[in-house]
Amino acid sequence: MPTPLPAYLAGYPPSLTEPVAHLLDQGRLGEALRRKYPSAHTLRTDRALYDFVQALRNDFLRNSPQPGKVLFDGKLQSVGRALGTHTRIARVQGGKLKTKHEIRIAAIFREAPPEFLRMIVAHEPAHLREGDHDKAFYALCCHIEPDYHQLEFDTRVYLCHLAAGGTPLWPTAV
Repeated sequence: MPTPLPAYLAGYPPSLTEPVAHLLDQGRLGEALRRKYPSAHTLRTDRALYDFVQALRNDFLRNSPQPGKVLFDGKLQSVGRALGTHTRIARVQGGKLKTKHEIRIAAIFREAPPEFLRMIVAHEPAHLREGDHDKAFYALCCHIEPDYHQLEFDTRVYLCHLAAGGTPLWPTAV
């Protein structure tokens, strides 16, 4: 009987999760991911991440609000299976309501393939235009990143690898 998978793949059909569980039981899940995604992205600083998000926003979300802050957040990796967050902070300034947007991406993705980061960066800024996880939201994510759904699944598979005690697959060179 295969080891139960962590909750990252809850909601996916058994036809997708059973091969992942089989590879995990054999200790070959990390190897399969490294074969599919051989290298990590090169964005290491919050400034580089901000510039990356701004370039994506300029290409796909021109009329949406500009995020005030974009950063890798070390606290997100342990909070509620979140890959990233988009936060709206409303403040009253001189009788006007001002909204500031922040995008935080789990620090675990500082050392991940560029495809995983592109998927998360497509997801979080899409919230600047679409607030809910509905059909329009996912259509926008797929417009920004055509392989969005496959990349989200593979990212969650990687999180299962880590949750099962696997080591990070794309460590930063020292």
